[in-house]
Amino acid sequence: MRTSPARLLIVLAFLFVIVLELRTVLAFFDVYVTVLESVVAGAVATLAILVWAFWPTTNEDDPA
Repeated sequence: MRTSPARLLIVLAFLFVIVLELRTVLAFFDVYVTVLESVVAGAVATLAILVWAFWPTTNEDDPA
């Protein structure tokens, strides 16, 4: 695991807030995003972060 579970939880919590507020910010620029599009974008971002977090680290110096 690349990061601690506590850090991963914090990153996912911040991601949730960013996805929610991004709809509001984009609306100021007349870009309207549906709730479904926000959910899909959040799910893809969450999946990408989880894949990165659980991807095993490769250490060249470690023989195991």
